[in-house]
Amino acid sequence: MGLSYRGHRPPLSWLHLTFIALGGLVLFFIVAPILGIYLKSTYGEIAEVAKEAEVRDSIWLTLWVSMAATLVFSIACVPFSYFLARKTFPLKGIVMGIIDLPVIVPHSVAGIAILTVVSRDTLIGDTSEWLGIDLIGTPWGIAAAMAFVSVPFLISAARDGFAAVPERLENVALGLGASPLRVFLTISMPLAWRAIASGLILMWGRGMSEFGAVLIIAYHPMIAPVLIYERFGAFGLKYSRPISVLFMTVCLLMFIALRLLASGKKNAEG
Repeated sequence: MGLSYRGHRPPLSWLHLTFIALGGLVLFFIVAPILGIYLKSTYGEIAEVAKEAEVRDSIWLTLWVSMAATLVFSIACVPFSYFLARKTFPLKGIVMGIIDLPVIVPHSVAGIAILTVVSRDTLIGDTSEWLGIDLIGTPWGIAAAMAFVSVPFLISAARDGFAAVPERLENVALGLGASPLRVFLTISMPLAWRAIASGLILMWGRGMSEFGAVLIIAYHPMIAPVLIYERFGAFGLKYSRPISVLFMTVCLLMFIALRLLASGKKNAEG
């Protein structure tokens, strides 16, 4: 008769306690600034800036443009992620490196790089102008800057999600006569949905927080990060802090809602 250790947990060793202490330091490093900015701001200050049309418009612009950029680019990014997860081809490592490049490029460099290809007298710039779309100083340009720095997050998450889907399931469906498109839509995507949803949320959040690239492409209309920067430069910490708290609160609520929605879908499928 074997001994059962079910329900019995070994005591924490000094190594585990060290890891917990280090984790506590990391959490403190993250929580302290966020908690500090809330404690330093009064409800009256936050309510006052919330009444300003410029503040509300900048927050709304930031939210909808980042969301639109995420949804539009996902149409190409998700299928491409599946291809990267399933296929091996020459120079794949270089392609993966190119995809990750926007993550390490300085934000100001990203803005200048985008400006180089969307300004007038360029193929993209002239084509968009012919179509009646101005990419400089418009939400279109803001969306391009946000997407440039955030696309790698969606591709990486979706690629890992597709890689975790057993290929044998797809092969069985193909063997039964299902088309590759049907297999992708009814098997691969549903099984990788959690990773795709996480990638969409990360891309949205990263795009929404972008500052440097957007500042170069479109100072006006102002997104929230640019407005906060302007208020800080013109009036100092006292007048920029309440806007920061308001914007961070809105982002946090939306982030939580999207996470709950994604987890709710997972539970429903389970």
